[in-house]
Amino acid sequence: MSTNREASKRKVMALAERFSHSSQDYRTALLQLLREVVPFDGACCTAVDPQTLLSTGAITENGVEAIHHGIFEHEYLREDFNRYDDLCKAAEPVATLSQATEGQLERSDRYRNVLLPAGFHDEMRAALKYDGACWGYLTLFRSQGCPIFSEPERECILALAPLIAYQLRKTSLSLPAEENTWIEEEMGILMLSDQFILLAANSTAEKWLTLLRQWESIDRDTLPRPVRAVCSRALSQLAEGRTSSMAKVCIRMPNGPYMTIQASPMNSQSSTVHLAVLFGPAKPADMLPLIAEAYGLSVREKQILDQIVRGASTKELARTLHISAYTVQDHLKSIFAKTGVSSRRELIWQLFTRFGVQAN
Repeated sequence: MSTNREASKRKVMALAERFSHSSQDYRTALLQLLREVVPFDGACCTAVDPQTLLSTGAITENGVEAIHHGIFEHEYLREDFNRYDDLCKAAEPVATLSQATEGQLERSDRYRNVLLPAGFHDEMRAALKYDGACWGYLTLFRSQGCPIFSEPERECILALAPLIAYQLRKTSLSLPAEENTWIEEEMGILMLSDQFILLAANSTAEKWLTLLRQWESIDRDTLPRPVRAVCSRALSQLAEGRTSSMAKVCIRMPNGPYMTIQASPMNSQSSTVHLAVLFGPAKPADMLPLIAEAYGLSVREKQILDQIVRGASTKELARTLHISAYTVQDHLKSIFAKTGVSSRRELIWQLFTRFGVQAN
């Protein structure tokens, strides 16, 4: 098994080289490869925003799309085994449902209400983490009548998970073209029922929905996974009595700018819950962590970049970060070198033209 595992690692790394610029193509090919390593009958590979752990797009196969809504409901609105929020915090972020339930799969609501009716039996989940951050989720399913996932198979996916996470991180942080020319000025607004039925949308929201569906290769009757994710999180927050902040995810669209999708429950005179979903260009606070990762900035350099966008002077930076002005200048030189600019003004201009960041 050890020899096979090393061979599988080499294949996963070779796959990353072939699909270095497309997360969707990489994940599609990855599922085909993984089926040779750990046989399964259905799968889903989701990219996530590492700050919110919400989906930025998923690749599904073999009947999984039909149960995706049920999986979302049990992930965000019900307590169950192996929730991804819990796996992200676990010492080993890969687990099977059969092990978690000690062989009694019927203890899981997700199994009884979603997997069993769809003909699935065991389930393996992996939170795809690299350098402490989670960049995606991998879910594998076995059909009724098939053996449960074994411990060696779980260990194999555990060994491959960081390699997969690294590639998802790389594609998530790929830099956009030199200039973005299609950032929408108008906010996209979408109204959904609590069952995620479309009630109303403006033309900008319709445009974003079309782009997201094309990106995920889904039909016009399927709600894009990032939208479903933020809406599920919003309903979860409502159930917990937390309504002070919107559920939000930040996405860098292929060949385009960073955008955010936000969802919030709407007040109503009746007991019916409606959801408002907003699409728009991402704000600096949403983008800068991802931009800084893309350029390989250090923790201190990230802090300085954040303050630069806020308009802080060198003196103010030194005072805020409790370092000398000379140290600030050293960090600025490093930031300039990594981002390919030679001045603070050029840095701000690049952030504006490539990412749509507005300096305060």
